[in-house]
Amino acid sequence: MNLAVIIPAAGASSRYSAGGGVRPKIDEDMGGRPVLQRTVELFNALDCVSAIIVAGPDEAYPEFLTRHGDKLGLLGVRVCRGGKSHRYETVKNALALVPEDCTHIAVHDAARPCASEALIERVLAAAEKHPAVIPAIEVPDTLKRVEAAAVVDKDIDPLDAILGGAGRDRSKVRRVVETVSRERLVLVQTPQVFEAGLLRRAYEQPDLSSTDDAGLVERLGEPVVVVEGDPRNIKITRPPDLEMARKILGVKPPEGRAVHKRF
Repeated sequence: MNLAVIIPAAGASSRYSAGGGVRPKIDEDMGGRPVLQRTVELFNALDCVSAIIVAGPDEAYPEFLTRHGDKLGLLGVRVCRGGKSHRYETVKNALALVPEDCTHIAVHDAARPCASEALIERVLAAAEKHPAVIPAIEVPDTLKRVEAAAVVDKDIDPLDAILGGAGRDRSKVRRVVETVSRERLVLVQTPQVFEAGLLRRAYEQPDLSSTDDAGLVERLGEPVVVVEGDPRNIKITRPPDLEMARKILGVKPPEGRAVHKRF
């Protein structure tokens, strides 16, 4: 196997910042190195990997290069601009840099630094036999489908009722439509690995709207197989995920590490 790895890193981190994050999640410290660098290092030492391509944010690309360009260059990583608004644009831009002699392409989330060596080996072993392989875990919780629109649950103050006031907004709630069976449903992770020609063909389709690359391959009518994922292979989406990832990797936040001074 001659593998190229694409790491889309162009996301706006909107959910992360909405949860209180003060910087892009891929810039957060993970044991003295940025999350993005930790993710790249998952693949950098693999013998089968001949190219790693990181696609940064389009609008903030110069700033991205300032923060990460030197470190990625030392790791032999190729860097390109990502898409303006969609993930598929980012992956498509990175595909243009994949060497023609690569037999397979892996796509892995930049904010998923906890993928274990065993998980990656499991996906790659399956990719030797199948054209499209994704890792996934079982759904542990009950699933329910809810109404699209939220309704406002109010506390009605007696004085408001007398005066005709609207009451105080307490919370927004959505009504349950049905309980969905978890049978045969899985939560999909990355890395997702594809035969190079298959992924290129998937990205030649006119409609590229999909939340993952396997979805585009499915649209071609090609089979996608699932291997066992890892619950520890979390994606950092909100600030609490960062703390969980640090615990999984056994690293401390910057303020918790010893500082060695030189005199």
